[in-house]
Amino acid sequence: VYDPLSKTPVANILNMSAPIKKASDEGEAGDVQKMRITLTSRNAKGLEKICAQLIQVGKSKMIPVKGPVRMPTKTLRLTVRKSPCGNGTNTFDRYEMRIHKRVIDFTCPVIVMKQITSMLIEPGVDVEVTFRDQ
Repeated sequence: VYDPLSKTPVANILNMSAPIKKASDEGEAGDVQKMRITLTSRNAKGLEKICAQLIQVGKSKMIPVKGPVRMPTKTLRLTVRKSPCGNGTNTFDRYEMRIHKRVIDFTCPVIVMKQITSMLIEPGVDVEVTFRDQ
């Protein structure tokens, strides 16, 4: 006897003693996980460009995207004396480096995560990816 919709034998559908498939360590296509991508860079324009690309890919795959959340900018300041010796007028140079940070959250299957994380990233942008089971 065949099921008319799925074209499979009814005996296989009703067989409860069949072994249950367990997800492998890598995960299967149906496994939904949460992924957090943390991007850091000294160049704010390059960082925003990568964030826009990630969000565009996520929305094209029809998955929920949260972000980019703009974290506070770290400002590293260094004040150094201009004069190589200790004599002369007390003049100083002030240097500053700003580190921008963005956080984007995705909730999607493992296969889509691999597609999202395989895109090219601009040089100077550091990427940190963390996974969490839902």
